[in-house]
Amino acid sequence: MPWYLYLALKQLFPGGRRVAFFTLASVAGVMLGVAVLIIVLSVMNGFGDEIRKKIIETNGHVRVEHGGIMYDQEAVMARIRGRPEVAAVAPYAQGMVMLQAGNRPSFPYIRGIDVAREQEVIPLAKFLVVGRVEDLDDDSVFLSSELAASLGTRVGQNVDVYSPLLLERLKKDEVLLPRQLRVAGIFETGWNQVDSNTVICSLRLMQDLYGLGAGVHGVSVRLKPGFDADEFAASLNALFDGADRAVSWLESNRDFLFVIQLEKNMLMFIILFIILVASFSIASSLLTSVVRKTKEIGLLGALGGKPRQVAACFCFQGFFIGVAGTVLGIGFAVVALAFRNEVVHAFARLTDSEAALLRFYQFANLPLSYSGRDLLIIVTSSVVIATLAGLLPAWRAARLKPVEALRSE
Repeated sequence: MPWYLYLALKQLFPGGRRVAFFTLASVAGVMLGVAVLIIVLSVMNGFGDEIRKKIIETNGHVRVEHGGIMYDQEAVMARIRGRPEVAAVAPYAQGMVMLQAGNRPSFPYIRGIDVAREQEVIPLAKFLVVGRVEDLDDDSVFLSSELAASLGTRVGQNVDVYSPLLLERLKKDEVLLPRQLRVAGIFETGWNQVDSNTVICSLRLMQDLYGLGAGVHGVSVRLKPGFDADEFAASLNALFDGADRAVSWLESNRDFLFVIQLEKNMLMFIILFIILVASFSIASSLLTSVVRKTKEIGLLGALGGKPRQVAACFCFQGFFIGVAGTVLGIGFAVVALAFRNEVVHAFARLTDSEAALLRFYQFANLPLSYSGRDLLIIVTSSVVIATLAGLLPAWRAARLKPVEALRSE
């Protein structure tokens, strides 16, 4: 072992067995920074994965849209179904309506589906809280959980639906009465954007409400595992020669997913300052050590130690502190994440916020996803920052001339 490496370890553990206080404080600072980074980023990754999963489950991997009304949907679906990447396809029509239950109006998003085909693309039965998929017919609708709660509506009750077609008829001095429909079921996907304001009806009913005739607004596609949605959408667009256009779930939600990634990156940048603060603690401790051991440093130079070797002694101290803090931080983070749900539920019970947690975040348990890339960035950053913290003390020690250092009082 080189003498400067041995001396670095000796200064960190001066008594052989006991650990110096400044070493403990410096390691603890790095450990906390690494642990908080891993915990926050792992939870953010978990939320991101859950949101991406919900988007795919509620919309499919790819949508083929016409830009208007699509009347040749059967031919389009037959063309798509022949591709080896495709698991299932289903037509849909969508829009906005006015929904009224009693004297409570609402303006939800409505989606008309072919019940038999839609279940192959979107697991509708999985989301139903009350009711059965078979109960949906041309005179009934499924309401999302929060929409049903806001309207005070239960299964079996009736709601009035006003579509844009009524306004078109009024312009022609025609009167079209609202459609009275039965609530056949209530669903909850776990994604607030869908659960707060969505109605599902049969495709034929949607065609009647919007006056589409036999047309639809698009086709949903579910891909087999292992295929990329963006690549598949691009290959479809290369084949289409008309107004049809394929859009992947990534492209249609690109802005939303960008915001999630931006939040994660900003959190990582902010929390990284914990390690930077710990690095100042390391630097100040090592500078103090240089001042206190000026004569010893001069003696090392007098015995033949080169300035870069003396500097390496202090740089290695920062490196060892960074490695020890990083290893302990990873261990602490893994333990903390293993008990994350117990901690969150205990906090929610103490603050009486369990209902709010489920309502606004839609997760009974805190999601978690480890990322090898994030772990590599955290480990590399913490070790590099801790090592760089020893540069100023190392530079100060390397500049000391043996004669002047030995004369120091």
